[in-house]
Amino acid sequence: MVYKGGKKPSPAISGGAELSSEKIFPPMGSLRGISVAIFVLQALFASVALVSAQGSTNGSRWQTLNGRPPLVIAHGGFSGIFASSSFGAYSLALLTSLPNVILWCDVQLTRDAAGICFPDLKLDNNSDVATVYSDRKRTYLVNGVSTNGWFSIDFTVKELGNVILTQGVYSRTNKFDGQSYPIMTVQNTYTQLNPPGFWLNIQHDAFYAQHNLSMRSFVLSLTRNANLTISYISSPEVAFLQSIAPTFRRTATNLVFRFLGQNDVEPSTNQTYGSLLQNITFIKTFASGIIVPKSYIWPVDSQLYLLPSTSLVLDAHRDGLQVFASEFYNDVPFSFNYSYDPVAEYLQFVNNGQFSVDGVISDFPITPSAAIDCFAHLDRNASKQVDLLVISSNGASGDFPGCTDLAYSKAIQDGVDVLDCPVQMTMDGTPICLSSINLIDSTTVAQSSFSNLTTTIPEIMQGSGIFTFNMSWNDIQSLTPVISSPQSQYELFRNPKFRNAGKLLSLSDFLTMASNASSIQGVLISIENAVFLAEQGFGVTDAVLNALSKAGYNNQTAQKVMIQSSDSSVLMKFKSQTNYDLVYKINEDIGGTQNSTVDDIKRFATSVVISKDSVFPVNSLFITGVTSVVQRLQAANLSVYAETFSNEFTSQAWDFFSDATVEINSFFMGGGINGVVTDFPKTSNRYRRNRCLNRGNRTPGYMSPVQPGSLYQLITAPYLPPAEAPNPILTDADVVEPPLPPVAARAPTSSPNSTAAAPRSPNGQPKVAASVILPLLTVLVAICVLF
Repeated sequence: MVYKGGKKPSPAISGGAELSSEKIFPPMGSLRGISVAIFVLQALFASVALVSAQGSTNGSRWQTLNGRPPLVIAHGGFSGIFASSSFGAYSLALLTSLPNVILWCDVQLTRDAAGICFPDLKLDNNSDVATVYSDRKRTYLVNGVSTNGWFSIDFTVKELGNVILTQGVYSRTNKFDGQSYPIMTVQNTYTQLNPPGFWLNIQHDAFYAQHNLSMRSFVLSLTRNANLTISYISSPEVAFLQSIAPTFRRTATNLVFRFLGQNDVEPSTNQTYGSLLQNITFIKTFASGIIVPKSYIWPVDSQLYLLPSTSLVLDAHRDGLQVFASEFYNDVPFSFNYSYDPVAEYLQFVNNGQFSVDGVISDFPITPSAAIDCFAHLDRNASKQVDLLVISSNGASGDFPGCTDLAYSKAIQDGVDVLDCPVQMTMDGTPICLSSINLIDSTTVAQSSFSNLTTTIPEIMQGSGIFTFNMSWNDIQSLTPVISSPQSQYELFRNPKFRNAGKLLSLSDFLTMASNASSIQGVLISIENAVFLAEQGFGVTDAVLNALSKAGYNNQTAQKVMIQSSDSSVLMKFKSQTNYDLVYKINEDIGGTQNSTVDDIKRFATSVVISKDSVFPVNSLFITGVTSVVQRLQAANLSVYAETFSNEFTSQAWDFFSDATVEINSFFMGGGINGVVTDFPKTSNRYRRNRCLNRGNRTPGYMSPVQPGSLYQLITAPYLPPAEAPNPILTDADVVEPPLPPVAARAPTSSPNSTAAAPRSPNGQPKVAASVILPLLTVLVAICVLF
């Protein structure tokens, strides 16, 4: 699977080994660049108060072993952004996580028996050791497998002081490698950071024992350090935990057995981890908890859809063992059931109504922190904490093919405020809802008998297409819809099991569905290419006005009507004939706007849709600053909506930590927008109901907006991307359009395959068989089963 940056994740992700690190702290470590980096890290969440009412509203509802909220264990710190086990990664984890976050350290031993925090047995994947010591590559047997690389046992701690940590997961940004973070000893990691909790993972005791280094002796030496407190010690080796169990039996340190792959063999018992899982009572003799990959708890099928949960957590709790789930990464999709939303995944493990794991081990600790404190046990109908308008983008098009009955029903179920319909015209003059005028974008038309209708129309788009106005509504209904996967270049596909599900709708059908949905505030009708269509004999504005009138929208106040267009002449026409809310869409990324231009927009619109880059401009997926566009428009009493908010992490700037909730929060709390246009309405609707909003100066770090440009400032000169020209200023010439031309006369036409035109109902619209559109309630019930 290919991710952001075009590279594949390191094998460490799936193998249970840890990620990357930094330079070793010498005894009085030279903290090159660290003071500056930490200053900027603090600026990243400048408004953060390191307080939290974690679990205060949830108390007895937790189904953990001890009844308290699950723990968040920061896997090498915030290793999803900075090199694992680095000072930067650990510091960011402390700034953005629950107050009781536990920092995870993978312990490796040097030739002189010093313990260091480093994510892997081999040094070369997570540091520049191969460059600094190019002649020190060695080959050793690791669990019986011949392994090449650079190993800590071949270096003294002083020698490793010349090595810096680098990002070891190649799908993640390497732009912070220039910070020259040193590898830290275990002792220095603790004393420099003073974490609320400290977790030591001992992955390869048997390997070190083969080279006359004792991990047991090192760990026991730490117990004699009065200034160091170890909360947890874990290992996948039974013999190691058994050897230290007597020492820690009456201490506050918990021993945890770590399960690897079910078919992997545990070296001291020569049993597979799968077989050891059947003997939990044996594990209890030397450990108080277990770590398991998350798939042990919620397995997935071959298509990456969730299977029923196992009984592992309940069985372990019954025997008095805590359960910690591992392998949580925001940037490595696990199951399509989560719709690329990492918060939803964590909630599946801590708030499913049956059990809760006792802790999660994550490379992105900000996300489980928010899931546990802000979203867990949040009632579906919890009151909104902030006034953020949620507008769908082709319905819930992240879950089903856009503009289908299923996509619209899912959006309604997910709490959307405004349901959208991008109107296109068919050859027989029927207005329909479709994301694009080009049928190739959203249907299987190119594989159908209509593939010969391909044509090129430069006025509409570059390249060729098969356009809605060249086919009848009856023929279009015969096509199969296709789900949109805008991040498919990274092999991130949407809901493949339902990629062709649902029925396409006419505007009339859409308005009927929307009017029956009492939960929504209104509809948004989007109109583009009106001038071209009028010249071809299609009056799209008149067709929309007629459909709205016949659907009764001119005689009701329960739902508002919003008309959106990037053509001011379209909005001017509606303003002259209706009292609808008019939305001006600015297609280009802009860096500002002239005062006179804002005045022009105010003449024909009440709100504006802008791109996300028009709020927070980016360079190489890093936010470089913030514009004044939102404030300028709002000063003229124009509401501002930003688009498009998607759950896929590759659609977001690095600053948002591969978490759609962080992005939404930053645009609302930091960017000041009034609403979002999204293909995943559920994520935005859940966000505005979370209990961590409106806490004032007690807002926790994981619900504070990121500070624009803070991460960009951490990029050192050799790693800086090329400078980009600023986005242009919106001018009067960009906005002012001549009036719409009259609709040209059009000769009668027949459908391309010579079938008869669809029969007309008394209101002039083609009849649709009753089976085409399921009753809304039936569709909603079907979706509930799917999700």
